[in-house]
Amino acid sequence: MNTILVVDDSPFIVDVFINMLERGGYRAIASYSGQECLDILKEVAPDLILLDIMMEPMDGWETLEHVKNNPDTKDIPVLMLTAKQLTSEEAQEYGMYIEDYVLKPITHRELYDTIEHVLKRRTTINVDVEEAKKAGFDQRMIEEYARLSKSVDVNKRLLKILETTYNIHDSKVALSEKISTAIKSMGTSIKFQEERLQHIRGELSKAMEVKEPLRQK
Repeated sequence: MNTILVVDDSPFIVDVFINMLERGGYRAIASYSGQECLDILKEVAPDLILLDIMMEPMDGWETLEHVKNNPDTKDIPVLMLTAKQLTSEEAQEYGMYIEDYVLKPITHRELYDTIEHVLKRRTTINVDVEEAKKAGFDQRMIEEYARLSKSVDVNKRLLKILETTYNIHDSKVALSEKISTAIKSMGTSIKFQEERLQHIRGELSKAMEVKEPLRQK
């Protein structure tokens, strides 16, 4: 049973998500502030954190930075939970730290699907990394592969949210130059990341092909 830590300064919202998660078969832990979240993480290692952005006095982004700057908690997946629209600045600044951006309100099925997608992606990357290590693949490329595998998936999701938020495909909507530039820049960055990821996957496949004949001898 996966453990999910729910962090929100609204007791009502916490209760709603705790009930949703328990109905979905998860073990849920409640936290009502950023500081309480950090205190809980000293004793518990959840499989995932649902972290609200608009909290006081420590908001979700500040809490996220504490989580990711701590060697003991930096690998815990974090889903940002909020009714606030994602900005291009937030996507660029925090995209590398988060697993997804969950907009409230959300249905039970949407929540479960998002959580399972994150956990499955993490498991898949870990399996690939172990296989790459066994094949004697370069450690630096293994680390880059793991980082890009997550980054491409997350950034595609964030880009889609930004495009929807700002109606980028609606010719009647006039975007500011700043927003338009940021979205285009993000799209270009994702393209380069995908190309690099495909290259590493190709190199990994070659390494696995070399390893396989050795196993058969």
